[in-house]
Amino acid sequence: MDIEEINELFEKAAQVRENAYAPYSKFKVGAALKTKKGNIFLGCNVENAAYDSTLCAERNAITTAIAVEGTQMKIQVIAIVVGECKLASPCGACRQVISEFSNYNKDEETLVAFNTKTGMEVKKISEILPYRFEF
Repeated sequence: MDIEEINELFEKAAQVRENAYAPYSKFKVGAALKTKKGNIFLGCNVENAAYDSTLCAERNAITTAIAVEGTQMKIQVIAIVVGECKLASPCGACRQVISEFSNYNKDEETLVAFNTKTGMEVKKISEILPYRFEF
């Protein structure tokens, strides 16, 4: 995956971020992922007055991808965007869900791209979740 493709996903994540429902925190998040099949899926966060019922952008994109491609879906890359000058590294729950549908093969490992205060970071899933939970 080249940087141009990642930048395109970043743009899509930034666009879908505008649809986020965040009346409580005002913290809008957008996510765009590309699957191994080449399909692109989008998600934004949806808050709820009962905070535990809030849905993260990353998991919304992933569950939509599963609904379309099925449970064998694998993420090639996922891009996450929040507002300017903020870190958009996925929360722990999202990291675990991303890992569940990731590829860990050395040459094809799933990439996670997120914005930081100084630009964009692109990391392998094993770098942001080195000790994933698995049975």
